[in-house]
Amino acid sequence: MTSTLIITIGILIVFIGGLTQGLLGFGFGLVAIPILIIILPPVVVVPTVMLITTLLAIVILCEARKSLELKRILPLMAAGVAGLPLGAYILKNMDVNYLKVFIGLVIIVFSFALLLGYKRKVKNEKLGFAPIGFLSGLLNTSTGLSGPPVILFFSNQGIGKESFRANMVAYFTVLNIVAVPIYILNDLINPTVIRYSFIFVLPMMIGAILGIKLAHRINENLFRRIALVIVSIGGLVTIISGIGIMR
Repeated sequence: MTSTLIITIGILIVFIGGLTQGLLGFGFGLVAIPILIIILPPVVVVPTVMLITTLLAIVILCEARKSLELKRILPLMAAGVAGLPLGAYILKNMDVNYLKVFIGLVIIVFSFALLLGYKRKVKNEKLGFAPIGFLSGLLNTSTGLSGPPVILFFSNQGIGKESFRANMVAYFTVLNIVAVPIYILNDLINPTVIRYSFIFVLPMMIGAILGIKLAHRINENLFRRIALVIVSIGGLVTIISGIGIMR
């Protein structure tokens, strides 16, 4: 595959990912990473996505900040940060494909359960945030797919659309900012990563701006269903990627 074709495909994918992120407050990694790793190595894709989505998350957070419940998600942030170093180690030293298959299966099972209306609200939310956050942080630096555990947990808790978007974006912002020095220490940010970050950031931002404009035009139920469908598709693509069909 030529460099020009790689860049063209990449630009289209990050535009769609940005649109999804702007609309829902998450989803860039779920949309973009499984396809980008077909045309680029995971050690390039994951740090690149982390860098450009940090900027994107800050932009969306500025727009959604009034709905942020910071005190509520502080335990989630702390647990997520704790999982980041282990994820970076996995990305650098281990085969992440087994992890992808396992996580993909879990994502699909829980997504379909929520789509079918099954919910069991966790009463002690702070305690529930500990394993959810740690797993999400681990996935952030190992596969770039930190969203599903948190998305599924928020959906199960019945968090409203605006708070859902704001809390997700704030959480990802903190995780990504902390992940930058961890990636640097593990030699995972290099000239290739920086080059693709510069190429992909503009189409991503254009997609995100369009998504933000659309976000306020969909109702709560539609928002939740779109979120769960995207997570389900992301889980399926993650499994396919992990077993090697898309490599």
